[in-house]
Amino acid sequence: MWKAFTGLVRPEWKAIAAATLFIMISSVGGAAGPLLLGYMVDEVGNGTSTSRVDLIAALMLLAVLTTAVFSFASTWVAVRLGERLGATMRERFVDRCLRLPLPVVERAGSGDLMTRSSADVPEAGAMLRDGLPNVIMSSIQMLIFMAALVWISPTLSIAMLFLVPAILPMMIWFLRRAPDAYLREREVESEIGETLAASADGSRTVEAYGLAQRRREASDECISQHWAASRYILRLRTVFFPALDSSYALPTAAIFLMGGVMYFNGSMSLGVVAAAAMLSRQLILPIDYILMWIERVQRGIAALARVEGVGEVEDTDPKVAQQLPTDGAVTLRQVRFAYGDGNDVLHGVTLEIPAGQRLAVVGPSGAGKSTLARLISGVDSPRSGSVEIGGVPVEDLPLIERRKRVSLVTQDHYVFAAPVRDNLALAKEDATEEELFAALTTVGATWVAELESGLDTQVGGTNAELDAAKAQQLALARIVLADPEIVILDEATAMLDPQAARDTERALEAVLAGRTVIAIAHRLQTAHDAERVAVMEDGRVAELGSHDELLERQGTYASLWAAWHGESVLANSETLGSGSTSGGGNQWQGERLGRLLG
Repeated sequence: MWKAFTGLVRPEWKAIAAATLFIMISSVGGAAGPLLLGYMVDEVGNGTSTSRVDLIAALMLLAVLTTAVFSFASTWVAVRLGERLGATMRERFVDRCLRLPLPVVERAGSGDLMTRSSADVPEAGAMLRDGLPNVIMSSIQMLIFMAALVWISPTLSIAMLFLVPAILPMMIWFLRRAPDAYLREREVESEIGETLAASADGSRTVEAYGLAQRRREASDECISQHWAASRYILRLRTVFFPALDSSYALPTAAIFLMGGVMYFNGSMSLGVVAAAAMLSRQLILPIDYILMWIERVQRGIAALARVEGVGEVEDTDPKVAQQLPTDGAVTLRQVRFAYGDGNDVLHGVTLEIPAGQRLAVVGPSGAGKSTLARLISGVDSPRSGSVEIGGVPVEDLPLIERRKRVSLVTQDHYVFAAPVRDNLALAKEDATEEELFAALTTVGATWVAELESGLDTQVGGTNAELDAAKAQQLALARIVLADPEIVILDEATAMLDPQAARDTERALEAVLAGRTVIAIAHRLQTAHDAERVAVMEDGRVAELGSHDELLERQGTYASLWAAWHGESVLANSETLGSGSTSGGGNQWQGERLGRLLG
């Protein structure tokens, strides 16, 4: 946390120095007021002239004006400093989020990142914007007022020590409990966000399986935990703040008692007692502000810890490429994989894809097709076995190197609330307008040229809404711009109508030429166009070969192809029921053939 904090403030040392200078001048002016008032009391008591009193009053007015002007200046500089620090922190947070490995995001859950960005970032920003400058200013004021009090009366300044036994035990008590309490509150807020997001995203599944009551119970449990954490913090505040407030009168009362005794025995003037009493009250203000902000700072530090925690996850992947892939060849050797603590979904998959070859992967839902794509792209790592690109294990490549060489396109795409130009520039920042339009034309997205503002048209969010097909075309255009060695298309044209899908696939053929292409196919025409076809079944490669070779085997793929071209479903079902199998059998065909045809 200290490293993160110093890293934020170090570049702003000039602004910090200016704010410190201004608050020092302001504080000197604030301390001069009580000193002059005490001097005036003594002068009046000694029967001084009116003109001398007027001079002292003019100096007091000058001190007030100096305090006001430089207090405003210090606040202006400090608030602008805080805003810049908050903006820097937010930008760093977004940048780190974009660099996170996808498995980390999936394990944490979208609700966790959502809560960190929507709750923790603003809370930490408020601490940097308001708390940090004001605590610094209050600390400087406290030191200057205390120095002034010691200067006029070292004896009376001892009265400020009455605060120590009243405040210190409460501070220790509070700070031992507050950090964990506020961090727990933040963690439970993330759990609430994750639970609600999961329920909303999976609402159709929840409805289909009758899980509504279970999801409500999960939400109630999270809210109960947050309620308990909030009540605990409220108990801490209820004890801490009244104890502080009740102690603030002690120093002033002690000054009046000590000063009164010394005044009546003639060892101290009335003006010194009055000035010391006023300075003690002025000292209480910055002390109170600092103590009040201790509570807010606990919130801010807990939030900043969660914001910086994203950076720690990023730093856990400090890989430096010791060896770069020689080409775009993909090799899987005895790969096994399971999600979490579940059973394996891939069972010893071995597959070699030469550089520049186009492989189509077909099979039923749950056969392991998308899992295979995630492993090749480096999104996940195998439980055992190895996945290599150009002779180098994927997991040994730095994240940036992986993203540069492999692109994974799924049927789910996100359109950012930004111009079309910015949505495309995610893949290539320095792309020219000609390159952007060429990429759009390649994937058949000619509709962009017809938009009122062309590439500068705002889309996403509350702007022009794009349907799923157009969003998918933008994603494919990004692939054209990214220019990777290996392209994985996980049902990437699923949202397009059949004719548009075929047109897009034909257009992509020229772009994908010479690249290693792995196409997870839901339309068997894609498999027909590929150089080789892998049929996945129950987490294994059941069949592997060219389209013609697999048809000759009269196995699973041949049955699929026959069904795809409208041959008798009954005849295919009879074939499936005859027990004829090839490379793993056809049991799943009889169960899902109707859905595939649909």
